[in-house]
Amino acid sequence: MKRSDEVLFYIGTYSPEEQPSIYFCGLNTGNGEMRIIQQTSGIENPSYITLNRAGNVLYAVSEKEAGEVSAYSVDPGTNKLSMLGARRTEGGAPCYVSISPEGDYVFVSNYSGGNVNAFPVNEDGSLGEMSSQVLHAGKGFREDRQEAPHPHSVISDASGKRVLVCDLGLDRIMLYRHEDGKLTRYGEVVLPDGSGPRHLAFHPSGKWLYCVNELNCTVSVLGAGEPSGNLEVRQHLSTLPEQYGAGSDDTAADIHTSPCGRFLYVSNRGHDSIALFHVDKGTGLLKAMDWQSTGGHTPRNFAIAGGMLLAANQNSGNITSFTIDSENGRLIPTGNELEVPKPVCIAILS
Repeated sequence: MKRSDEVLFYIGTYSPEEQPSIYFCGLNTGNGEMRIIQQTSGIENPSYITLNRAGNVLYAVSEKEAGEVSAYSVDPGTNKLSMLGARRTEGGAPCYVSISPEGDYVFVSNYSGGNVNAFPVNEDGSLGEMSSQVLHAGKGFREDRQEAPHPHSVISDASGKRVLVCDLGLDRIMLYRHEDGKLTRYGEVVLPDGSGPRHLAFHPSGKWLYCVNELNCTVSVLGAGEPSGNLEVRQHLSTLPEQYGAGSDDTAADIHTSPCGRFLYVSNRGHDSIALFHVDKGTGLLKAMDWQSTGGHTPRNFAIAGGMLLAANQNSGNITSFTIDSENGRLIPTGNELEVPKPVCIAILS
């Protein structure tokens, strides 16, 4: 049963199929304490999960060689997950799943497969047969990480007519038109060699788009309001402190804007921190303000809800909670943590 001061959320992990791999949890927004309510097994490596707008269906990729994406119904009373079915992604290591604004299509990016899929959503939330698939080609600047295409995320804009794919292997953001489940490429954004674009976050206003670049630990600011649908690169900024000597273990991971639009956050693995940037309300450009330790190792993903931020520390096996200062956006550790094996994604239910 949900408590009055509680935010509910799911956690995706790297876990074998026979062990619990999706956790249903609660966050006390008064003090930052967290608890595990339920556990779900039966899916291998659900490394990225997302909920539909109604909160009654959860989608999860299974990051394995023969990739799959699964749909689960969420019981309205208990929030227990029940499998609705799975679809093959026809590519290896699917690592991201997102939903169109109308909730009628699901998109998946396959990191090692180099392909991106679209699936129609049935009335009950299950997935229909794949309606579109695009395959990227080429290679990037770094032989160790960019020997082939590596689509790492796929999201729609607010209209649902444009789909954007970060390809870490090609240093490109690929731009697609979306119509009736079909993806048609119309352009691309070229980012600096060896940057490795990973995840995207639109500003609440829709005017700007922010891209976290994994390999060179930077964030790029792009103008997103052009009628043509093209994106103009306006700024590149390090996600690490100026005095910090970055090493080979330093990679940027996740990115989110605050609901108010004044703050942007990025997670740094290696440095094990969340970077805070202030957003210029007129231009959308960023100014680095602070770095807060996540209280764990390898913060792959994080989420914002109820005036708090939750960080998923993959290699230390813990979720940590922070209060967000509403005046300046700084993160204040609550001192609470939740032990979960290899947590890699957080999806907020309420």
